[in-house]
Amino acid sequence: MIIYLYLKDVKEAAGLLNQFAPTLSETYQYNGETNRPYPAQTAELSDRVIEEVFITANKYLSEEEILANIQNWIKEDRSGFLVDILVNPGSSLEAIISAIERYHHLVSQGLELSTSREKWFRVSLIRRILNDQPDYIEIAKKYIRVDDFSDFIQHIIYPLSSHGKLGGKSSGLFLAEQIIKSTSQDNELLQDVRTPKTWYLTSDGIFYFMRYNNLEDIVEQKYRTVEQVRQEYAYIINLFKSSPLPPEIIKGLSIALDDFGDVPLIVRSSSLLEDRSGASFAGKYKSLYIANQGSKEERLSALTDAITEVYASMFGPDPLDYRSKQGLLDYHEEMGIMIQEVVGKRIGDYYFPAYAGVAFSSNEFPWSSRIKRSDGLARLVPGLGTRAVDRVDNDYPIMVAPGQPGLRVNVTADEIIRYSPKMIDLINLKTGQFEQHEIGPLLKEVGHKYPLIHRLVSIVNHDQVQEPRIRKLNFSNGSFVVTFDGLFSRTNFLDQLRSILALLSTTFDRPVDIEFAHDGEHFYLLQCRAQSFGEDHQPPSIPGNIDSREILFTAERYITNGQISQISHVVYVDPIKYSSTSNLQDLKAIGQVIGKLNKILPRRSFILMGPGRWGSRGDIKLGVNVTYSDINNTAMLIEIVRLNKNFAPDPSFGTHFFQDLVESQIRYLPLYPDDEQIKFNEEFFINSENLLAELLPEYKHFSGTIKVIDIRANTGGKSLQILMNADSCYAVAFLTTS
Repeated sequence: MIIYLYLKDVKEAAGLLNQFAPTLSETYQYNGETNRPYPAQTAELSDRVIEEVFITANKYLSEEEILANIQNWIKEDRSGFLVDILVNPGSSLEAIISAIERYHHLVSQGLELSTSREKWFRVSLIRRILNDQPDYIEIAKKYIRVDDFSDFIQHIIYPLSSHGKLGGKSSGLFLAEQIIKSTSQDNELLQDVRTPKTWYLTSDGIFYFMRYNNLEDIVEQKYRTVEQVRQEYAYIINLFKSSPLPPEIIKGLSIALDDFGDVPLIVRSSSLLEDRSGASFAGKYKSLYIANQGSKEERLSALTDAITEVYASMFGPDPLDYRSKQGLLDYHEEMGIMIQEVVGKRIGDYYFPAYAGVAFSSNEFPWSSRIKRSDGLARLVPGLGTRAVDRVDNDYPIMVAPGQPGLRVNVTADEIIRYSPKMIDLINLKTGQFEQHEIGPLLKEVGHKYPLIHRLVSIVNHDQVQEPRIRKLNFSNGSFVVTFDGLFSRTNFLDQLRSILALLSTTFDRPVDIEFAHDGEHFYLLQCRAQSFGEDHQPPSIPGNIDSREILFTAERYITNGQISQISHVVYVDPIKYSSTSNLQDLKAIGQVIGKLNKILPRRSFILMGPGRWGSRGDIKLGVNVTYSDINNTAMLIEIVRLNKNFAPDPSFGTHFFQDLVESQIRYLPLYPDDEQIKFNEEFFINSENLLAELLPEYKHFSGTIKVIDIRANTGGKSLQILMNADSCYAVAFLTTS
């Protein structure tokens, strides 16, 4: 009451404050740095002081105000148990959850908190359970309330005495959900946005599992060489999958399965390092689909098997090498787990969503000069979204700029048909497997039950692609191609997507990327994180007087801003020789050679050039078989697209592979030598002296396919410079003495 009167500028309050605690009175108000402590003072609260306080209060406050304050202070005092728990850094998650449940019960009985105490509770819970990154807390405290934890905590599985968090992926999705909920009342387009049912394993569960099975020494894998890690990774996977989870975790998973029922599930990583700005770890750790069919024992066995495999992925070569390059190797990494209901519908023996995809609020590789960064980018596929985020066999996503839906990547009927999705990923409930199916035969089998199918496909009629005019299509006759034209032109999907991206990017104050799926009825948000970016470059000025004899290549498609200089070496994989290689072991070996050259050549002073889709998941004849750790030292990756050799234009942007390049400051450029408008000095790459046999004698038999070119040695001391200007949509690589 003394403080309350003091803050209301009651003059007598200062005197009362001085009687109670002179150290707090105006005599000792802060007046600059004195470098000496305040004098010690023992505060005494006598009956006389108490009486005087309330006599003063009665002079300046009404009885109603006095009574209301006393009642509020008594109510707030009842929340002291939560103060005790949250102020203690040693409090276990179990103790915190019990305190939240007690608080929720008391709220229904009239417990109220002051604004400052409620904010403190809110921030403490965010930091303790969700994420302790300052930029995350700054946003989350505006949208997450103490009450929001009440339902949330019922779906957390944790070991005894847990001090873990939910990890980056889980906390990012939870925050995005709360942001959308807080705005949806004012935006009809956001009212249908949902998130799938989810259960969580805390991040310290992985080490509890490792201690339970005496696997602690595996942590030292992060300090081994990438080659050692790669050799031992299969053993670690097998070791983890053959080790049991602790009993209390099994009990929690059993309860979760009862809640899910027999709907298919996806087990997703949610490590402490994931989805941070500048280090998204996109695709580094595993996500595994399980059909979740059969008896309770069979379902529980499949779930625990998937969890331990996701745990093992924390010690794989790519994430450990990525951590090393990001300066995060010494950081204490922990692996949380998200167990999510797969968005979709049962269609016959299959389970899948109508469509799924990934979207970016900033479009870094516009395919038209009329597309701005703010128009965004989305990659969509029918069925499960795996083909939207990974580079896969001879298949393609549909790409669209939500802000410019009329400016499509493929325009002619031939391009639309050729570069449309041909495959669909789904879960076969009969076999219990994640499978890939051709879309054509699948539509003939279950097309009449496929949700929204009339909005996803177009009819091919005499080499013309036409949007269907009726809802019921006859898939037993006729030819169909996935275009999403009806979805874009006859639904509010793109408006909804723009609204979600605009809201989240504005709230986060930076571009974001999201993953989503649609079951034919509702839009589901699956993931949200800051969009990956490299260094922000202004468009370089490209001289108009470059000697044409010094130009090695030019490009006019999918150009971003940037420049790299002083390139001393080029690793060139001949597209024609590569495509004629039929032996699978040789194709794999070519990828291994690239990985070894990546370690030998001077970092950021060489570029990689080669055919097709590097890092593709599936048929490696379509592109060089590499992962992030095989290319992380290069300055630039150039994918050579020879149309007459069946290497079709499928730019990697938007995939996990592309995000690796962006975050590592590796430039990317697709090159189309068959375009008449561009220059490509193929003779230079074919006829220059090859250093492969000298650098890697054991692989000299690949000298016809892989060229390692020392630029200076072959040009009389010149180096290679590459300038890329997105504004003019032009790039040039040329030899220079500067």
